[in-house]
Amino acid sequence: MSHIFAPAVYLLCFFTSTICAVMLGRSFHRTRTKLLFWSAMCFSLLAINNLLLVLDLVVLPNRVDLALPRILVSLAAVATLLFGFIWDAGE
Repeated sequence: MSHIFAPAVYLLCFFTSTICAVMLGRSFHRTRTKLLFWSAMCFSLLAINNLLLVLDLVVLPNRVDLALPRILVSLAAVATLLFGFIWDAGE
């Protein structure tokens, strides 16, 4: 049963993070608040991470191991948001 729900959850996570990135990006273009920019960048990277997860576990299982790229993209997402927090705190 979990083999049916797991891909659905992975895809829902991808769509959710993509929608969040788009909404944050639109808010940034409207208000020019820098923290919205960094949040949009973070969620864009999280969407890429979720897409890699779908590719790794659903589309290409047992063919290609995308664990390292997924970890690096998620690290970049967190580092981007952390950089944005630090950058905005200094102003």
